[in-house]
Amino acid sequence: MRTIVLLALLCGVAFGQGLADKYEVEQREHRSELGVIKYCRKVIGCATATRPACVVLLFHGAGERGDNNESQLQWGAKEMIEHCESKGIDALLLAPQCLSGMMWVDTPWSLPEHSMPAESQMMKLAMEMLEAELSQPGIDKSRVYVTGLSMGGFATWDAISRYPEKFAAAMPVCGGVDVAQVAKFKDLPILIYHGDSDTTVLTKRSRDAAAALKAAGSMSFKYVEVPNCGHASWGAAFGTPDNWAWLFAQKRK
Repeated sequence: MRTIVLLALLCGVAFGQGLADKYEVEQREHRSELGVIKYCRKVIGCATATRPACVVLLFHGAGERGDNNESQLQWGAKEMIEHCESKGIDALLLAPQCLSGMMWVDTPWSLPEHSMPAESQMMKLAMEMLEAELSQPGIDKSRVYVTGLSMGGFATWDAISRYPEKFAAAMPVCGGVDVAQVAKFKDLPILIYHGDSDTTVLTKRSRDAAAALKAAGSMSFKYVEVPNCGHASWGAAFGTPDNWAWLFAQKRK
């Protein structure tokens, strides 16, 4: 399992070839004084003033970094799109791509803990892109969701640590968070996934996050530890239809 996961991380960009066409997504760029971030955008269903779409911000892992603007669709996009299409959910998928050699969160993934660093350039650009998309018509700002795996799991935690007011729910997968930040988002619905034998991002990271949320009095989180699973817990997280149903049922008050 570990060998397969490492190969997937190393070869993620190659795996991503052709995914933009396959999933029929728009490939866009967001530009600002900070730089440029490429992202994929897909409207599922319709988005109108009377029928606004919810939004899913999807953060990819380390293996999908680059500038081809489609490798980031490798994990999670297919399941999210298929769920929305089968259930008639109007949604907007936004999947930014982190450049090679850069990170969503500037902290090593292998550490047992970390303190929240300064916001990375890539995270700033991703959040700028999200804000620009949220300003468009036909968007339900009360149903903005964030999810991501591995490096993107760190990004998911980082996003709700810095911008808890923007999101209706979060689904971090095999990521890590500065547990000192949990008071900021303790009332946010959060579904946490991690493999029970992950040595790439230690399982301890999600166990500690769940413990910190519980200690803070949160009644809005659930922690799922996938048995006999190393790093690739995103298969179980994204491949479970009930998780998407849960996510789309959340609404910010």
